[in-house]
Amino acid sequence: MTLSLSRRRFLTISAAVAAVGSTPANAASESAHWRGVALGASARMEIVGMAQVDAGPLFATVETELSRLENVFSLYRDTSELSRLNRDGYLDAPSLEMVEILSLADRIHAASGGAFDPSVQPLWQAHATGGNIAEARARVGWDQVEISPARINLGRKGGALTLNGIAQGYVSDRIAGLLRGHGLRNVLVDMGEIVALGQAGPQRDWTVGIAGQGGQVVARVALSDQALATSSPSGMRMGGNGLLHILSPIGGHVDAARVVSVAAPSAAVADGLSTACCLLERGAAEASIATFPEARLVHWT
Repeated sequence: MTLSLSRRRFLTISAAVAAVGSTPANAASESAHWRGVALGASARMEIVGMAQVDAGPLFATVETELSRLENVFSLYRDTSELSRLNRDGYLDAPSLEMVEILSLADRIHAASGGAFDPSVQPLWQAHATGGNIAEARARVGWDQVEISPARINLGRKGGALTLNGIAQGYVSDRIAGLLRGHGLRNVLVDMGEIVALGQAGPQRDWTVGIAGQGGQVVARVALSDQALATSSPSGMRMGGNGLLHILSPIGGHVDAARVVSVAAPSAAVADGLSTACCLLERGAAEASIATFPEARLVHWT
């Protein structure tokens, strides 16, 4: 099984780097830069007002936190909370982060009329491996998932979750919060989705690019104390059968060419909404977004 890209996040990763980098640097202020990997995708940060030589300890703290969050959300670490939940069908004493993200997923599921559904993982696996699609669809169903601080129960034999449509945003929020807790106010965080804190320079917001299907920048968005997420069903395809990354939990046509960008105070909210909106008509998408305060649709193709 081969993937054309590790994640659909090429839509923002390549464009954001180009768009932000094209803005003239603030001559009166230093910036520290970090690049790495988060949940299998390229990640980056820029901290305005901090020298690179002083940023090492802080970046080490960020990397430690990223590893901890990988141990919660990763589908590819056998010992992660998500992997154990999918293997056993339940998870006792889940972390606060797992309870928070699934509770938010539940809100987005309701707001989107079921379009956003992390329980779609069995269907995705069946498409990817040539499995029985009908049997896999019978194992999909968010209505069976029970969430509490004591236990998470999938409630359906063979059920499994994927958090790829929301975890990148959640991780971006957590890292932004960590940096804010260290007293930093002018920061760009891109852990697969983007959080822009403060400004890139005096009276200058952060400028982030939105990439189209070919990776070219099709729009630019000014952000300050906001997050941005971009999703497209064809942001990742599986080698051989051209499987789209975003699948409808109920089947039906998915517009592979759609690209949706949502801005919100929370990257996790923007991430989940942009994923859901790829499966909705525009009117329904706007109605879903409107249920979250200060969230807005910023790009639709």
